[in-house]
Amino acid sequence: MAEIVIFPALLIGLIIGIYETILLHRDVTVPTHRFGHMMHALVYAVIAVFFTMNAAFIYSTFSFLQSIPLIQYPIVFQIGVGFITMVKIHGASAAIKGSVGGVSVGMKETWFHSALIGALVVAAPYVWPFVAHMMPAWLK
Repeated sequence: MAEIVIFPALLIGLIIGIYETILLHRDVTVPTHRFGHMMHALVYAVIAVFFTMNAAFIYSTFSFLQSIPLIQYPIVFQIGVGFITMVKIHGASAAIKGSVGGVSVGMKETWFHSALIGALVVAAPYVWPFVAHMMPAWLK
């Protein structure tokens, strides 16, 4: 049975969430919505990375997933989580339309940034083995 990965998923999820927050400050120009979007992004990034880094554990725990033709392989599951992440990020940033003096203001992240965050979520389990040896022992 595969082991569950907790601390690396939290660490990489926080790093991706912080990176999304940095991108957010360029794309979202309404300051009052930045904090809420930032907290939402951090929490969701940690959850999404937790799913992608623990795909083997999820598939060994819920063995019926291997019998579903579309998602029978963990990599397809990880790509699905990345795609959902991309759509969720873009949709959440476009959900609130702001306007100042009748002129629409930027409340929408670009598709490139949404796709980049989704790709980072998918790549997290494959990047971790390369950076794990640089981390303290309690994170491994």
